[in-house]
Amino acid sequence: MADEEGGVAVKTPENKAKQMVAKSTWNEFVAEAKNISLIFFPMLLVSTMQYLLRFLSTLMIGHVGKLSLSSAVVSMSFTNVTGFSLLYGMSGALETSCGQAYGAKQHKKLSIYTYGAIISLLILCIPVTILWIFVEELLIIIHQDPQISHEAGRFAICSIPALFSYAILQPLVRYLQSQYLLLPLLASSLSTLAFHVPVCWAFVFKFRMGSDGAALAIGLSYCFNAIFLGLYAMFSPKCADTRAPFSMEVFSTIKDFFKIGIPSALMVCLEWWACEIIIFLAGVMKNPQVETSVLSIIITVVLLHNFAPYSLSVAASVRVSSELGAGNAKAVRRTVWVVMVLGVTEMSISALVVFSLRNILGRAFVSDNQIAAYVRRMTPYICLTMIFDSIHRILSGVARGTGWQGLGACVTLGAYYLVGIPVALLLGFLVHLRAKGLWIGLLTGGLVQSLQLAIITSLSEWQKEVPFSKLASSRIILTFHFKSIRKIKG
Repeated sequence: MADEEGGVAVKTPENKAKQMVAKSTWNEFVAEAKNISLIFFPMLLVSTMQYLLRFLSTLMIGHVGKLSLSSAVVSMSFTNVTGFSLLYGMSGALETSCGQAYGAKQHKKLSIYTYGAIISLLILCIPVTILWIFVEELLIIIHQDPQISHEAGRFAICSIPALFSYAILQPLVRYLQSQYLLLPLLASSLSTLAFHVPVCWAFVFKFRMGSDGAALAIGLSYCFNAIFLGLYAMFSPKCADTRAPFSMEVFSTIKDFFKIGIPSALMVCLEWWACEIIIFLAGVMKNPQVETSVLSIIITVVLLHNFAPYSLSVAASVRVSSELGAGNAKAVRRTVWVVMVLGVTEMSISALVVFSLRNILGRAFVSDNQIAAYVRRMTPYICLTMIFDSIHRILSGVARGTGWQGLGACVTLGAYYLVGIPVALLLGFLVHLRAKGLWIGLLTGGLVQSLQLAIITSLSEWQKEVPFSKLASSRIILTFHFKSIRKIKG
């Protein structure tokens, strides 16, 4: 309201109330952004160092010879798809159970859930191990080169210790992550990387073990990391409230872990497998070397950017699960909005940077003019992939924190296998767009996945997602009932 003579705004009670609400909302936004940042930045460093562990191993193998490198890459792809991705995906079940239990202050449950997850994943490692023993025979069946198949089979067998170490490591990561204990994760990742580099170098070059030595070094490094985090969980005062002895109650959690863990793994694996299918399809096209090279460069760029949305996804999962466990539906809604604002800001900057570097992007990977020009033409699609990848990855974190893994698995299945891959086949082979058509299909799947998750998240009534509210209310009713009986008897 303004004064008629001077035009000076009059501070009415309504205006003051609106200003106070706006200021309060802004303060809440800033406070939540700080909470998310305290998770985001450590996890960004942790994920980067975990990537460097495998990247440096591949780099060392590359100096051994072409056969060692090609066989290691084939074996890593196979073991990632059939083993490590499953363990990583299933561990996402703890982001729901441990996070919500921590928010509900049922602290001892965290240890119980973690014990159950470790046992479950170790059991899963047994059939995976049997599969890895026969990798050489499986590759020969699908007409791979016999020499590469032999070396890849040996690499897979040498990776078995890494599989079991990883099965212990990932639940420990989720256990600490749910308690906002991220500095130990950062310290362990840094220590593991410092341990891995000299050990891997010694195994590969000093003891002349080649790619087999790199696989064993990765296993030792995962074991080192698991021991580091295990000792911290056992002896740190910060874990005193959530530390519990092993008991028979652990075995009762295994069934529930698999119920959430299997769809959680499918959320990760179905998308991963779709990328592998696209690369395979590129390999059966005319001039497959060019098509697969272009797709490999695109995937590498997207994976390098993936560290940021992955870290925001972890932050979203931790905050959402904790606030739901505490029964703070309003705080969950605020967390979702804040993490999406931060995500949109990050993805916009990243896409702009990549697009501005489109003329030199391909040159950073290859010297071939044809491939470099192809990558330049594909840059707009790379930027769109980065945007959709960020959206669905962050919303997947919200889904894990809420316990929507089953719904998320259905969304991923429909997006990529009912839409994405059919579109890729249509554009890549029938319309003859080659690798461009294959990637547009994958991009379409990412768009559908992002839209579906966005609709589900925006329409959610968070108060109904509070896991312990019904349990708490039932306890209140029972307590009131028993008190009433005592009064009547009295």
